[in-house]
Parts: sequence; C-alpha cells; structure tokens
Amino acid sequence: MATEVKVPVLPESVSDATIAAWHKKVGDAVKRDENLMDLETDKVVLEVPSPVDGVLKEIKFKEGDTVTSQQLLAIIEEGAAAAAPAPAAEEKKPAAGAQEVQPKAEAAKADAAAPSSTKPAPAGADALPPGARFTAITQGIDPASVEGTGRRGAVTKEDLVNYASGKTAGVSGGARPEERVPMTRIRTRIAERLMQSKNSIAMLTSFNEVNLAKVMEMRKELQDDFVKANGIKLGFMSFFAKAAANALQRHPVVNASVDGNDIIYHGYADISIAVSTEKGLVTPVLRNVERMGFGDIEKGIAEYAKKARDGKLGLDDLQGGTFTITNGGTFGSLMSTPIVNPPQSAILGMHAIKERAIVENGQVIAAPMMYLALSYDHRIIDGKDAVLFLVDIKNQLENPHRMLLGM
Repeated sequence: MATEVKVPVLPESVSDATIAAWHKKVGDAVKRDENLMDLETDKVVLEVPSPVDGVLKEIKFKEGDTVTSQQLLAIIEEGAAAAAPAPAAEEKKPAAGAQEVQPKAEAAKADAAAPSSTKPAPAGADALPPGARFTAITQGIDPASVEGTGRRGAVTKEDLVNYASGKTAGVSGGARPEERVPMTRIRTRIAERLMQSKNSIAMLTSFNEVNLAKVMEMRKELQDDFVKANGIKLGFMSFFAKAAANALQRHPVVNASVDGNDIIYHGYADISIAVSTEKGLVTPVLRNVERMGFGDIEKGIAEYAKKARDGKLGLDDLQGGTFTITNGGTFGSLMSTPIVNPPQSAILGMHAIKERAIVENGQVIAAPMMYLALSYDHRIIDGKDAVLFLVDIKNQLENPHRMLLGM
C-alpha cells in the first residue's frame, strides 16, 4: 500500500518552505515517526516524520527546492522491506589483446558522481549532506577531525570550510580564502524584519541601570527550596519577565501595537524571549506571563531553550508576542540598543552584570549592576512613558518582594 508524505500545513504567515536536507534516500527502510527530511521556513526548521513503517519508494523534490503547504514530497510503500542490492553481474574478462570498454551510460554516471578533485573520499564523508560531502572530499578533510556545530553536533559545510581555511593559512602562510554562500531562509527573514523595523518605526532607546544585589541574595537564599518545589533552578530571566509583565499592566501603551491608523492595546502580556540558535535569533513566546508564577516562567523558558537547541521549535511557538526581552549579557554585552520586533512597539535589553562602585546612603560600595535598554516606537510611546516603564522595572528588581505583591 502506497502512503503519501506531504508538506505540513503552514500558517498563513508562511507561504512556502525550502527542503534543507533529506535524511533518507529512495530504497531506504523507514520507521513510523522517523525523520525523513528537514523543511526550512522563514522562522523555523520543521522535521517531516514518516507516517508509517515501510520503504521510501519515490522522492518528488530534491534539496534546495521550494515547496508549499500540502505538496506531495514522497511516497512510502507501507510494510515493504528494503530492497536488497542487485547481484553483481558476472565479470567477463576481455579477450587477449582486446581493450575493455566501459558503456557510455555507465561512464557518464560515474563522471557525474565523481567529485572535481581526484582526492580519495575521506572516511565518514558519505554520511554528510551533499554540500558538506563535496567540501570534505575536495579538501581532503576527515569529518571525524572537525567539531560539528550543526544540529545534534552534525558537521556542516561551514564547519569544513572554516577548518580548511585554518589549515590553509597555517600551511601556505598568507592564503586568503573566501567563500560566497546564500543566506538561509531564516537569516534572510531576520534581515528583512530588521530592515522593516528600521524603515517603518520611529525607534528611540532609553537607558537605566539596576542594582541586582537583592535579586542575587534572594536567588542564593531560596534556590534549594525553589528547586525542590519546582524541579528547576531559579534564574534571572524569570525576574525580568515577571517585572516586565507587571509593568506592562501599569503602562499599557508599551504593550500596544500600531495597525494602520489604529493603536491596539493588549490586555495580556505575551512576552517573546529572544533565543540564539545556530541558524539565527528566534523569539518563542511565553503567553499570559502576568498570570504565571516564577516556576512556570522558568519551566517555559527551559522548554523553549531545549526546543531551540534540538531544532524542535514549532511555528505556533513563535506566533504573536506583545513585547520582547533579549539578553545580550549572556555573550558579554555591556550596553546595546536592541531593535524592536514589529508589530510590537517595544523591546527590553538586558546586559552583563558587572560589579561597579555606586553611592548608597552616602557611602561608596561595590554592587552588581546591569544596564537596561528599552527601544520603543516613538510614534505611540512618548519618552516619559518609556522612562517610567524602565523605572518601574528597576524598582521591582531592586525590591523583588514587590513583585510577589504585584506592586
């Protein structure tokens, strides 16, 4: 019985997808729910699992092709066994003095399959995707000697190119290799949205700083009890997410968005948390944060982080969001001006915690300080509203017990 494998139903905001990689080839045995291929959309990479046990009989599109919702991708023969390799034809020795001739079709096939380099294929190259395999063979690189940065530690073409560049620079003393590669769908979409934000929003950034001594003291004091109660550690992001959700309720214009000549005020705090992945920045959404406790926030963030690492984020995880928090401090950023994520109107930037000298009660003390940045759409958010919003967050973080009381 033949079973069709189709492109998953894509949401209205995603018109098509690109076939990033096939993990099976025609004739391979497949198991139900085993990943057949990866589809790259503007936002995420989707896995397409096999709906049944069987054998992959036909592939309709190759890697790099663009497909749309519900298009036929492949056909699986349900319940079939993988075809055994055909027995090799008995080799016939040519008559003495005769020249052995390779059939034209076979010669053409061999020529097409052969890489441009005459180097022998390194061990393990066959398991790589086509682009990476070609690079490994032509550069003579053993994939086992390269640290992979792809999904689940896979060695990518970029890993091999970087590895080869390092080797070349060390051997030839002055070679300046470069390579032109097309942007991925996700990177292209990120570029488009950044330009959209730059060109369509009157963006301004306001700054403040916050003393996190009491937050750090609370984390240290309550960490063990928090882990016992929730099964997860108490981090910094939950403090910022909860403080932002509370402040958004008191400053609704920061939680608004522009739609034509209208302003839409959202009565809920769906906060996008920026997560860095190998393919670029994504912003999964924690919904109704104003109703969530610290444990639920930490679990939600941890789940999204794992999904992002494993390439399991779904389109629904990224839809919506009324406000964004991004943490450049995890990479050492001391201060930055984050870019608003349309159609949202504001984004909060966290930064590195640095012990600095401050004056408190007339005394100079060392305190764990962080710079906060709020970028906002100045068309609807006045400077006063932005500053008051930042001060609200600062007051909550410097007096974290206020958050527990909703103050």
